Amino acid sequence: MLLTEIDHVAIAVRDLEAAIDYYHRAFGAEVEHREVVESDGVEEALLKVAESYVQLLTPTRDDSPVAKAIEKRGEGLHHIGYRVADCGKALESMIAAGAQPIDKAPRPGSRGTTVAFIHPKGSFGTLIELVQE
Repeated sequence: MLLTEIDHVAIAVRDLEAAIDYYHRAFGAEVEHREVVESDGVEEALLKVAESYVQLLTPTRDDSPVAKAIEKRGEGLHHIGYRVADCGKALESMIAAGAQPIDKAPRPGSRGTTVAFIHPKGSFGTLIELVQE
């Protein structure tokens, strides 16, 4: 089994501060990590839930994938991050199974992780992020 656990559920939002406030008021959730990921054109806030996260994402530029997703579908679920022990091995396995990679090779992600994205077209409509800590 290449998946070790759910790393995060990513939710695209227009107003990161409002979303953080909502999760705090509704669930008592606190931001454990916050970062601007320039390469992806997003700012993220990670809310710890057990050993996983709710990742709130907001675009930092109009041409980012998250900005395009919000424009097309509105706010809401953006992708699922699966934790793996070896991102390269998991990416190869998914491609061999017919997945369509967005990233041809693993790359640096937020909080010091290594990541690779899989297109929803080859994954039953779900954008997948492989995350190696």
